[in-house]
Amino acid sequence: MSLINQFAKAEMLIRKPVSEVFEAFINPEITTKFWFTQSTGRLQVAQPVEWTWEMYNMTIPITVKAIEPFKRILIEWGNPSDLTSVEWRFSELSTDATLVSIVNTIIGDDIEKAMAMVRDSTEGFTLVLAGLKALLEYNITLNLVGDRFPKGLNP
Repeated sequence: MSLINQFAKAEMLIRKPVSEVFEAFINPEITTKFWFTQSTGRLQVAQPVEWTWEMYNMTIPITVKAIEPFKRILIEWGNPSDLTSVEWRFSELSTDATLVSIVNTIIGDDIEKAMAMVRDSTEGFTLVLAGLKALLEYNITLNLVGDRFPKGLNP
């Protein structure tokens, strides 16, 4: 059986300097305001980290593969059977505008499973970027990720 290579992509303009936008993904004190609820630490190359979404009772192991300050972050995440890579690219459009691009690469041999992961990842990262935009540009916490699957409904 051949491997399937699919990817999910989400992008958003954030009207803040690239240094602020980059820090929002490296520093869990900021990231927990718009994405996951707990982290075991800052993102650093070769330092294992776990991210937790308490509302979903889910924790995911993270392995940081590369960090290029203010330009790129590359991680692998997930359980061994569902391991994918996620890459953030930060493009400085002006001193106060940054384009963030997130690509989640999914490799597997089950097309239906890969397509479901692409769909879920595209939707999820779009919510993450919208939440980041609201937080950094307007200092509003929208709780988009937490409200995506209200308690009592099956995701």
